[in-house]
Amino acid sequence: MQNVKTADVFKQMAKWQILVTVLVALFSGYFSGIHGAISAIAGGGSVVVGAFVGSLIAKSNENKKNPGAILLGLLKAEGAKIIVIAALLLIVFKVYAAHLVPLALILGLAASAIMSGAAMLSLNEKIKI
Repeated sequence: MQNVKTADVFKQMAKWQILVTVLVALFSGYFSGIHGAISAIAGGGSVVVGAFVGSLIAKSNENKKNPGAILLGLLKAEGAKIIVIAALLLIVFKVYAAHLVPLALILGLAASAIMSGAAMLSLNEKIKI
């Protein structure tokens, strides 16, 4: 089993998330204008920031050996990620409500979240755990 650091996993996952967020923003910008692109970036960006916060919490549990402690750390990281994403989306809805393009926001959010899972699956396949 290969030892992979949390920071390395996050970097790879963030690359994929940012790439797909930019692609969705370009697509949304083409069809909905600048506000569509900004909405897509807000959706995808909230997932990237949430994943970053979650990775910081997961990194603090990186050296633990007890399976229960590792699971608890992962649950804390995932909970923090969800809270950060929800808070950022709430801010977007409050601040940018007049020009928000909901479909673009949802597409950016979904694409970034799907890429998060795809990156983790890809890294899992490379490591062969």
